[in-house]
Amino acid sequence: GLFQSHALEVDIKDSSNATCMYANWMMSFLITYESNTSDYKTTTLNLSSSVTYNGSVCGNDTQAAVVAVQFGEGHSWSINSTKNNETYQGDFITFIYNTNDTAVFPDAKRKGLVTVVVRDPSPPTQLDSVYVCHNSVSIEAENVTQIFWNVTVQPFVQNGTVSKKESRCSADTPTSTPTVLPTVVNITTVSTTTVSPTPTSAPKPVENPDTGNYSLKSGNKTCLLATVGLQLNVSQDKPLLININPKTTIADGACGNTTATLKLNDRNSTLISF
Repeated sequence: GLFQSHALEVDIKDSSNATCMYANWMMSFLITYESNTSDYKTTTLNLSSSVTYNGSVCGNDTQAAVVAVQFGEGHSWSINSTKNNETYQGDFITFIYNTNDTAVFPDAKRKGLVTVVVRDPSPPTQLDSVYVCHNSVSIEAENVTQIFWNVTVQPFVQNGTVSKKESRCSADTPTSTPTVLPTVVNITTVSTTTVSPTPTSAPKPVENPDTGNYSLKSGNKTCLLATVGLQLNVSQDKPLLININPKTTIADGACGNTTATLKLNDRNSTLISF
């Protein structure tokens, strides 16, 4: 019950009343904020039933296409997309949340609007294709995890008709297991592919994970140290073990007087939060 059950949909028309941009998707946000007691808490921000799309515009060869969403008590989200020759690609995602919203941030120490800007990691897509991603994708920046799923978007629609040709994200592989959306207390998003061994070969044993040294700083002082090897055991028909590689894993998070949050992102669709 932590995630919205309804989808967002934008269908922008040009001056001739033909569709020039279409988007349908679902999203939610996990936000870590400092409370009045200097503790750090994680809250979930979902979209309300009253959503507006002011500022959404069609793009052209020189101007970016914009999908803009406003919801709740002063929260907003937008993405700019540009095209280059035969492809289009998302540029920057801008998320603004309002800590004056006491329903979501009942005891926030910092009051007002907070802006988070992050580059869209999606690859370039052919202009005659619609970008589709059903599995969840997480983007983390500045104590905010943005989670997207069931995404269908074409910012530069050709001839007023949304394309039937799909360009699927890497997470939507034919053998992907159903995505279990993360909760506030356990943030884990894993895209997996199971490869069955041939009948004459035994499964290759998974080695123990390498030990990583992770740390967080508060100002110029180290406030958290973790030395740990991490292995994920994915329960499915054929269990899958995944080792977290400390060489490619980024540590982020925050420290408070009585609580601390450590987030590990291995840049491969895996996000773990302690």
